[in-house]
Amino acid sequence: MFAGHIGAALAIGRADRGVNVGLFITAALMLDFLLWLFVLVGWESVAMPANFAATHQPEFVFAYSHGLLASVAWSGLAGLVGSVFYSQPRSKWRVGALLALAVLSHWVLDAMVHRRELPLAGSASPAVGLGLWSNLPLALLLEAAIVAVGLLLFISGTNVGRRRSIALTVLTVVAMVFTAIGMTVAPAPPSAMAMAATSLATLVFVCVLAGWCGSFFREAGQLEQQ
Repeated sequence: MFAGHIGAALAIGRADRGVNVGLFITAALMLDFLLWLFVLVGWESVAMPANFAATHQPEFVFAYSHGLLASVAWSGLAGLVGSVFYSQPRSKWRVGALLALAVLSHWVLDAMVHRRELPLAGSASPAVGLGLWSNLPLALLLEAAIVAVGLLLFISGTNVGRRRSIALTVLTVVAMVFTAIGMTVAPAPPSAMAMAATSLATLVFVCVLAGWCGSFFREAGQLEQQ
């Protein structure tokens, strides 16, 4: 679930277009940022099982980034930081709540597609996961629907020009295409460290592009609120 997180962030961003939607997208991907950082420093781990070529599903140990208790804590922290640093006093707590929701939406979507590997608390606690990735066509269809609905909700009714709307659309469609490729035909990464490094670079690249695209909508949103 990568493009789906972007779709959820776009839907949340519809609630306040005066905030750069790139910030909501970054928040929605925050748990993956933490995961790959923690893999690099050895706090969490990812392994390629023997059947990876058939399933394209790594095995994770990630209680610090993707445990339910940890995810609630990270979402609360993101909301608090967002509310403290947001410059508009009347909206700061609302923006903080939306950022917290974006972070927590990541865990909810991951719980839908992962096998039972998302712990409720620590690594030894019970784990959950609906395992929709075992039915990959259904999982990809659901993710594409989340992306489409989020994009339509965010773009509809804006005063942003067609070209700028197309730029955001292209970003989300490309993210969906890469998600589908990664879950179907992409080869196994050479190592966990290589996977962590390339994933982090991809996240940074996508969030920067999202911030650039979102700046156009933020300007329009601020004009609408005046």
